[in-house]
Amino acid sequence: MKLIMLGTGNALVTKCYNTCFVFENQNQYFLVDGGGGNTLLSQLEKAHINWQDIKDIFVTHKHIDHLMGIIWMIRMIGQHMSQGKYQGEVRIYAHKELIDIIMQMVHLVLEAKHTQFINKRIYLIEIQDHDSHMIINHQVTFFDIHSTKTKQFGFQMQLDHNKKLSCCGDEPCHQINEAYIQNSDWLLHEAFCLHSEADIFHPYEKHHSTVKDACQLAQSLNIQNLLLYHTEDKNIKQRHALYMQEAKQYFQGNIWIPDDLDIINIQ
Repeated sequence: MKLIMLGTGNALVTKCYNTCFVFENQNQYFLVDGGGGNTLLSQLEKAHINWQDIKDIFVTHKHIDHLMGIIWMIRMIGQHMSQGKYQGEVRIYAHKELIDIIMQMVHLVLEAKHTQFINKRIYLIEIQDHDSHMIINHQVTFFDIHSTKTKQFGFQMQLDHNKKLSCCGDEPCHQINEAYIQNSDWLLHEAFCLHSEADIFHPYEKHHSTVKDACQLAQSLNIQNLLLYHTEDKNIKQRHALYMQEAKQYFQGNIWIPDDLDIINIQ
């Protein structure tokens, strides 16, 4: 399975795209979040992924840097369905509050000929804490991250050979969810900035982590591979080197600090 990072930045970045990514398994695609706009379509094109091949989508929460690209996806899917140019169905997973928001938005901003397929071929599937679904031939279990800002879900994916991948969304792992995270072969975790620059970016005021925080958590929970995303972009060309330098002080496993459009083999 491959993980394609369409975007790696936080809400305010301009030198990279907002965090969203795609899992690819045997020509099946699972999109997680959509970033802040139709740049999602550009990133998919650059990654050589046909957006029509994405049949499963998960939206973590309502913040615009995660949601707005999904509205564009629904618009494109609905338009092509209305023209008879789209094959099959698409499933969008989200919690109830978020589904309600998506429904309100699409009916406000999209044409009826595009929204007519909702609940017919475009399925909005409500998820609750601990719900599991088979997605791209892997069991995915969703969990409430217990955000103090807005309701948000993360997920755990069962990989081949009894391995697992966990994703905490874009906030630090809550203690109540450590059972999902502990001993994961892969952990996808936000790292808003370097710990040495916390006084510049103020991650704690935004309920985010530093590189040091994420690495200490991963070390304590016996993570094998740690992927850091949802970062600032002040010095994007040096981000990998700077984050890696700090990360290695606190985490002994494999560290991944991807750029937009990087492809990681998940094994």
